[in-house]
Amino acid sequence: MLTFNKTYFIFTILIFLVEVFIALFVNDSFVRPYLGDVLVVILIYCFIKSFVKLPVLPVAVFVLIFAFTIEFLQFLNIVEKLHLQQSKIARTVIGTSFSWIDLLTYIIGIAIVILAEKYWLKKEIKD
Repeated sequence: MLTFNKTYFIFTILIFLVEVFIALFVNDSFVRPYLGDVLVVILIYCFIKSFVKLPVLPVAVFVLIFAFTIEFLQFLNIVEKLHLQQSKIARTVIGTSFSWIDLLTYIIGIAIVILAEKYWLKKEIKD
């Protein structure tokens, strides 16, 4: 079950670098708020697949549930409740504002993962 997959790890690094670039240099009304959220679930998926050999669908569903959980914690203002509002890292990683649109972007990101796995990487989705 534990493994190291170089391809997924390279994807993880590349997507992470894109996310950092977006966070540091992009301040628009589409790429940062929407494309960044699509990419973050793909980033988490690739990170998990870098180290764990599991079928596509369980990992994709786990990542989607994880992203939804973080978004729900934003709805509950968890950063403030944990008194972490002064922590830039906590505000960045956990986030501070709930958005229904973010849930849709996460679904789009996971749909991209599943389609890429099925058609580009030719993996069996249900195994």
